[in-house]
Amino acid sequence: MPKFVDAVIRRQEIVDAVFRIIATDGLERASLREVADEAQLAVGSVRHYFASSDELLTHAFAVVVDRIVGRLTDADSRLGDTPPVSGEQHAAVLALLGEFLPLDEERAVDACVWMAFKNAARTRPFLAAEADRSHRAVAAVVGGLILGLAEAEGADADHAAGLDQQVLVTEAELLLAVLDGLTMHALLQPEWMTAVMCKDVLEAHLAGLNRRLAAGQPAVNAS
Repeated sequence: MPKFVDAVIRRQEIVDAVFRIIATDGLERASLREVADEAQLAVGSVRHYFASSDELLTHAFAVVVDRIVGRLTDADSRLGDTPPVSGEQHAAVLALLGEFLPLDEERAVDACVWMAFKNAARTRPFLAAEADRSHRAVAAVVGGLILGLAEAEGADADHAAGLDQQVLVTEAELLLAVLDGLTMHALLQPEWMTAVMCKDVLEAHLAGLNRRLAAGQPAVNAS
C-alpha cells in the first residue's frame, strides 16, 4: 500500500525547513531546492504542496506571523485578568512585551525569520500583504497596551480619554521602536543584549512610560 502522508504535517515540516535556513543562512538561500534538501525531500515533493518559491515564502511568512500574534494574544488575555496598578499587572506587561523578543530559542528563531521577511517585503511585493498584516496586528496589541496602561494610571477610562491622542500614538510608536531595537540587538549581539539586559531595558522604559501617561505628557516633552 502507498504510504499515507499527512498534508498538514508535511507542509509544517517544509516550513520548519524554511525557518532553519533563514535562521542560519538568511532568506536568500531559501529556494525550493535548498528547502527540499533541508527537509530531506525531493523538489517534486515540495512542489506538490507549494507550486512556487513565492507561494512557499508567503505561506512561511504567514505561519511566523500567526505564531507571534498568537503568543501576543494569549499574553494580552492574561494581562486583562490582572488588577490595575499591581505587581501582577506589571509582571503580565513584561511577559507580554517579552513575547516580542528573542528570549529563548523558539522566540529567537521566530524573531529572526519575522525580521527577515519584513525586510524582504520592501523589495518582494508578494510579501507586502503579510508584512502589512503583521504590522497592523502588532500595532493593535501595543496600542491596546498603551491605552490600558493609561486607564490604569488614571484609575478609569476618563483619564485615557482625556489624553491628547498624539500622546498615546507617540508612546505606542516609541514602544514599537524599543521592541524592534531590542530584537535586533539581541539577534546581532546576543552576548551583550541578553535576556536579562532586555528585561532591564523594558523595566526602565515602562517606568518612564507610566510616569508620562500619569502626567499626560508625551515622551518628546518629558523632562
